[in-house]
Amino acid sequence: MAKNKAPAIQDVEKQLKQKKILPLYYLFGEDGYSIEVTVDAIEKAVQPFITSDFDNESFYAENQSFSNIISLASTFPFGSEKKLIIFKQVEKVKDKKELTSYAKSPADFTTLVCIHEGTISSADSEPFKTLAANGFLYEAKELKGKSLIEWLISTVEKNDKTISYDNAQLLTDISGENRNMLEAQLEKIFLYIGESKEITIDSIRGLSTSLKQYTIFDLQNAIGKKNKSAALKVLYNLLKNGMEPIQIVAMLNKYFTGLARLTELITANTNEFQIARILGTHPFYLKDYRSARGLYSDIHLTNAFSALLKADLAIKTTSLDDYTLLSVLIAEIIPD
Repeated sequence: MAKNKAPAIQDVEKQLKQKKILPLYYLFGEDGYSIEVTVDAIEKAVQPFITSDFDNESFYAENQSFSNIISLASTFPFGSEKKLIIFKQVEKVKDKKELTSYAKSPADFTTLVCIHEGTISSADSEPFKTLAANGFLYEAKELKGKSLIEWLISTVEKNDKTISYDNAQLLTDISGENRNMLEAQLEKIFLYIGESKEITIDSIRGLSTSLKQYTIFDLQNAIGKKNKSAALKVLYNLLKNGMEPIQIVAMLNKYFTGLARLTELITANTNEFQIARILGTHPFYLKDYRSARGLYSDIHLTNAFSALLKADLAIKTTSLDDYTLLSVLIAEIIPD
């Protein structure tokens, strides 16, 4: 749908902080984390107005219709001031006609939350046009790049800790862009650093060591030294601990792109912090980049990019298991 038709889902929490609770929310988008957080915020905001369990209900679309849900939403609460109805997986409901009518005049004693997993194809079709016109439609976009790092920094600050931009980027590189995974990593780090106020590179690396887990940077370091056995050991550990093959390939592509640019940046007398920022790495790892560039000629880099492209295509088109596919990648990057 046209991206400007629906406000960002983060607007809902801003409204709730201002004590503004809408009678209807239609939440959609690819970012399941934001939807989950927003639904929790709505539940907390409505809870003080609910005194009966009968006025707080959740339903799934597989065994409900909008006709039934709207009938429930239009029925007065069982003694509570408000009732809360959460309707999940509404993208599976084909007939949404009744929602169009309801959205024009929703019951003010009910908060109906509709959760639509995924995107919406057309903003001009109903009920989305009416939902948007009445301010009930909100989109959950996945956070990427700078927005994700800013979210991470903000989340750390909410827990009375601090983290630098570079260290926040390092943590997203290690853990990936899934916010549930990042939040889980933060919880481990908070326990690991105890009363300390700052999340440093040492605490991030120290946690990985204490958990006997390798990071993508350990894989890059092993590859940078052309140590095939160490690279395979780290690779298997990453896969065992849930890192997706496509993420490993993407990070290695980023790594070799950085190696390819390194000579140019050094020749231009760019300072180390700027080089690290341009390459998308932490300044701590820049010395490893310099060592690796000495081992990887332009021809070696070309071969590495070719191997990465083959691996990327194989992930999307073949049935090879992850261990075999990525072992072949390492063998092609570091030939005998």
